[in-house]
Amino acid sequence: MTFRSRFVAGLAWRALVLLVTSFAFVAALATEGLGAARLLAGALCAWALWALWRYIQRTNHELARYLEAVKLGDLSQSFSKRGGSGFSEVGEALEQGIKRLRDERHRLTDASRFYEAVLDDAPTPLLTVDSDGRIECANKAARRLFVRHHGVRFEDFRIYGETFARALAEDNVGRPRLVPLMLDAVPQSAMLSAALVHRLGGTVRVVAVQPIQGELNAVEIAAQSDLVRVLTHEIMNSMTPVTSLARSAADLMAEVDTGNDPIIADARAAVETLARRADGVMHFVESYRQISRTPDVRRKTFAVGPWARELESLFRAGDVAEGVRLTLSVTPDTLTIDVDPDLMCQVLINLMRNAAEAARDHAATPIVELSFSLIPGGRVQIEVADNGAGVPDSLAQDVFLPFFTTKAKGTGVGLSLARQVVLAHRGSIGLGRSDSGGALFRILV
Repeated sequence: MTFRSRFVAGLAWRALVLLVTSFAFVAALATEGLGAARLLAGALCAWALWALWRYIQRTNHELARYLEAVKLGDLSQSFSKRGGSGFSEVGEALEQGIKRLRDERHRLTDASRFYEAVLDDAPTPLLTVDSDGRIECANKAARRLFVRHHGVRFEDFRIYGETFARALAEDNVGRPRLVPLMLDAVPQSAMLSAALVHRLGGTVRVVAVQPIQGELNAVEIAAQSDLVRVLTHEIMNSMTPVTSLARSAADLMAEVDTGNDPIIADARAAVETLARRADGVMHFVESYRQISRTPDVRRKTFAVGPWARELESLFRAGDVAEGVRLTLSVTPDTLTIDVDPDLMCQVLINLMRNAAEAARDHAATPIVELSFSLIPGGRVQIEVADNGAGVPDSLAQDVFLPFFTTKAKGTGVGLSLARQVVLAHRGSIGLGRSDSGGALFRILV
């Protein structure tokens, strides 16, 4: 109301001045001999008209400038609060309006940055698929996981598995599914779930890719450990009295066997055989109890080169290395690794011994290859390869199971323990085929 009253008052007196000067100018024109008065009256009339026009246009100009600033997104404008006659109130209102818009923009910018940071730092890898089939990594986790492809089409993602690429192409929104995922040549399992998000008038499918092979492996190892623990406990409880009685019986038979009675001699031999077999079963069961124990990992970062040469020396000190050519590769020369050196040494020596045995049984010139390399994503890849007969594809997933072995004198413990150690490092181990057709064990840590 203050602005309105002041504006009307200012408009009224300017209109009155214009009216008076107009009458004076008309009167001067009608009267002869008033040339100077005509000029003065005309000038006053023009000034009054200009003052009235400027007074009316001032508010329009400020409003137009305000609307143009909002239209162009220029929220740095300020508006005059001077001039009286209510224009200070107009300037104040426009200033408060632009300030609220500026504050709202800052709030939205801060919120946008926060949500972008949350999205980018989310631990779950996220992919976006637009209506044109363009696939992009939406956060850091996805960029760290998918480092092997080049391109943004479904075909480019086939490097991670045909099933995975088809799953990205399908519009399965809201229905999580488990799909195989090939990462660094090691097959894994991943849970895929998708949701539709509206963006710029269109829709984008956001696909969450959660590798869960580590969790599946942990559950499997825990189940195997529990099974072994229960079985070994029950077997040892049952075999302990049998072993004790068999030894006692063997001692008694030794006392009564004078060598004159063949029946007693046969009974003694049978009882001694039973005692030896009972001891063998106890030793056999005891050897498997170590599978049920979780490895105590003591990680540290160290240079691979000296450690690899130490592994080579340990391997060559064994009988199985005789006649076997070992090649060692470390790329780059300054490569470092973060593992438990003792546990991982045990794993690699076991793999190298297995490789040497397989190569000696198959090739005229047995070869074992041990290599360390840095792969995209910052992980270290360890490979043990041989030129032996290899492992049939049908058995590739079974060799890591407890008690499973393809050797005549094998126990089925070595590879199962190797897998436990690698999984305890939050790594992965897989079996493939080397360039020479033999076995290739690949470890990622």
